[in-house]
Amino acid sequence: MKLNRKWINEEFVDLSHVSDKEYVEKLTVFGQKVETWERMDAEIKNVKVGRVLSMVRHENSDHMWVCQVDVGGEEPVQIVTGAQNVHEGDLVPAALHNSWLPGGVHITKGKLRGVASNGMLCSFSELGLTQNDLPDAYADGIWILNQEDCKPGDDINAVIGNDDTVVDFEITNNRPDCYSIIGLARESAAAFGRKMKHHEPVVHGSDAGSMYDLLDVEVQAAELCNRYSSRMVANVKIAPSPKWLRQRLRANGVRPINNIVDITNYVMLEYGQPMHAFDYRYVGSGKIIVREAEAGETLTTLDGTVRPLQPGMLVIADETKPIGLAGIMGGENSEILDDTTTVVFESANFNGTSIRQTALALGMRTESSSKFEKGLDPMMTVPAVQRACELVELLGAGDVLDGIIDIINYVPEEKTLPLEPEKINRLLGTHISREDMVKYLELLEIPVEGDRVRVPSFRPDLNLMADLAEEVGRSYGYNEIPITAFKTSTQGGYTPEMRFESKAGTLCRSLGYSEIITYSFVSPAVFDQIRLPADSPLRNALRIQNPLGEDTSIMRTVALPSMLEILSRNYAYHNKAAKLYELAKIYLPVEGQPLPEEPKMLVLGTYGAGETFFSLKGELEAILSGLRLPRAEYTAVKDNPAFHPGRCACVSIGGVNLGCMGQVHPLVCANYGMDTEVYCAEIDFSKLLALRLPDPTYTPLPMYPTVSRDLALVCDEEITVAQAETVITTAAGKLLRNIRLFDIYRGTGVPEGKKSMAFSLELRADDRTLTDTDTESVMTKVLAALKEKLGAALR
Repeated sequence: MKLNRKWINEEFVDLSHVSDKEYVEKLTVFGQKVETWERMDAEIKNVKVGRVLSMVRHENSDHMWVCQVDVGGEEPVQIVTGAQNVHEGDLVPAALHNSWLPGGVHITKGKLRGVASNGMLCSFSELGLTQNDLPDAYADGIWILNQEDCKPGDDINAVIGNDDTVVDFEITNNRPDCYSIIGLARESAAAFGRKMKHHEPVVHGSDAGSMYDLLDVEVQAAELCNRYSSRMVANVKIAPSPKWLRQRLRANGVRPINNIVDITNYVMLEYGQPMHAFDYRYVGSGKIIVREAEAGETLTTLDGTVRPLQPGMLVIADETKPIGLAGIMGGENSEILDDTTTVVFESANFNGTSIRQTALALGMRTESSSKFEKGLDPMMTVPAVQRACELVELLGAGDVLDGIIDIINYVPEEKTLPLEPEKINRLLGTHISREDMVKYLELLEIPVEGDRVRVPSFRPDLNLMADLAEEVGRSYGYNEIPITAFKTSTQGGYTPEMRFESKAGTLCRSLGYSEIITYSFVSPAVFDQIRLPADSPLRNALRIQNPLGEDTSIMRTVALPSMLEILSRNYAYHNKAAKLYELAKIYLPVEGQPLPEEPKMLVLGTYGAGETFFSLKGELEAILSGLRLPRAEYTAVKDNPAFHPGRCACVSIGGVNLGCMGQVHPLVCANYGMDTEVYCAEIDFSKLLALRLPDPTYTPLPMYPTVSRDLALVCDEEITVAQAETVITTAAGKLLRNIRLFDIYRGTGVPEGKKSMAFSLELRADDRTLTDTDTESVMTKVLAALKEKLGAALR
């Protein structure tokens, strides 16, 4: 929201003694953040009003003049010009030596065809102005200032209204009242402890008749139109607006058009209430109907675009056709023209949600629609239309007809809040007196009646005691609130789940892995990229209602594609190796429930020299061991289409399936543009915490020695090391302290289809030294169990 300071200084509260820097700092601390601020005269320097004293033909040119110009100095300044509309005695803008014009144009003295020229006479376009800003000025020559209230030597910035500062505020959506000059003036006055001056619009009316004889208004869509106020002006005289009004509009970024249109824009800026003016002759049958659009209707808006309307869109219509999009833009079929004689002013309060939906559907967000979206005060429509009619009379733009049509469908319920100074001080940590609190609130025009605060309709953000405390706090000054320690103790810390995740991350990083974070939104194409079967339940994914694009249209049900995408990106960047991990959520729909399950997966991904199935398995074992989990079991898997059929294993603990790990299938790698071996693991991290072993307890060092035995077995090729270790561990019982595979052999002495596996066993008892009898008893049980369950024999 832009605010030019001269406007509020002249109309509402005089803060001309406050510097721009002090003003923006004060308002920012007060709660109205200043985005930017700039002096309007920053680009124009050393340009004065000059009077042409004499004009002599240039001796070397048939179209140039040598002018002596009085610019308020001791001596006239000689300036050469080629303009043909300048005459002796004219007042003109003179850019003197070492002056600056908009766009960084630097003017210095020099010679034109051998004659010295100490500056330049300017056109209005060279000063950054347009024909809309100066409708009576000559566009193709020097700007003649004879009709302006100025004298030689005056700074041209004061003449064109550039002696002003424009402040751009970042208004929060809960303060719709601050999307207006009046609202920001109120904040400015309160910030500096001043009372704001108010102007009550006064409309004298005329003897031109009553609007009730000419216009009828019907609001059919009452739920979408809270209030509709209207007045009429007859004998309209379309003309340019006066200088002061044009300058205020220009300072706020609005292009002047004509007096009637400028009045509606001026009131919108001043009151924050969007208005519209209809040409009465195009309102069929003299009746305005506020209704929803009908199927198949179209409207050509003021920008000349044909808009297809849809049911549900709110329109302003007559008895036969739409003539405007409510709260967004008027129709071309009812715009104000040079020959307009009778005008209908509309000042309404529409449903903000409806206006926003229509604006988005038609792709035409306007200044008016953006204000309605915030939720405006329905009590503002009548003062705004009264102000518009007052300006009509002030500008002599027409005769205001008697009467006002005001249809009210919604009146905000009057709201009061208790004034509780003790609670407010306790919340703020201050000792502000009740009297000061009342003063602060009344400066913000929030009346206090006894122990109750009456919330004005323009402040929908005030609902609780804390809201009043905020108003008191910012008026008192946040910088003035003393620093105090918390008077209550806070209890917090990491949950067991958070500590478990942190430990897992530490273990992954200690093994050389780097953490990645990927989006939960993925493309449906990832299922095909990892060769997921068409009937897989994992293809049943939640679809985003308003996705950014097809590539992010569903919630992932498997985390592997996200890891492969990052690995492929590193591979495409010619990184020779990568080791990555992620704790990634997946989203599994549950039939009959609105929300999905959201298990967290630990995903490891690696490629590069030295990376193998067994290196990944060892790193996964180290992570699980570091998390104090029981020994995991690895079972060969050949039917997982995303992994190599001969290098993939299912990971489980105590019969609980945790996921899989192994080499990514070469076809999957090819889908991601990688022609190297890639190894990944996807573990259901949500299940691990429940499987964690108890915290370790102190155990004294063993008092008795360990007995070592080596065991070489011959077994079928299909028997895995894990199967053999499980049988040995079960048979040996509690005397077995450690088991380690140290050799696998195939060749001479071992039958074809068989292999030899050699294990080292460590046995120890806590209460005695083991005898040969004890050791042989354990070994006998182990061999018997191996033969019975695996068909393995001692080599």
